[in-house]
Amino acid sequence: MPEGILEYFELSRIVEAIPGLHIYLEEKNLPPTEYKDRKLESKGFLPEIYIPDFPIRSQRVTLCIKRRRWEVKDTGEVVSRDWNVVQQGTRMTKEFADFLKGLY
Repeated sequence: MPEGILEYFELSRIVEAIPGLHIYLEEKNLPPTEYKDRKLESKGFLPEIYIPDFPIRSQRVTLCIKRRRWEVKDTGEVVSRDWNVVQQGTRMTKEFADFLKGLY
């Protein structure tokens, strides 16, 4: 898996399917740091996305990722994590952060 991904995602299950493995990840309920001074409420997840990853022992691997969204209580605005901010502060690769940011 991409380096640093388990800091923000929990492994929910692994399914051996045809063809290959499906690794399911759900974003942890850790509000984005840029909203740390605001009251947020988790509002579930964005639609699941599927990312082909490097094979494991000749099996195709697909990462099935559910990104979380939050509502800012005082404005009603719905927000999600800014992956460019995350990429600067962690070991996550820029390519992976840009990919996740581009999905929303």
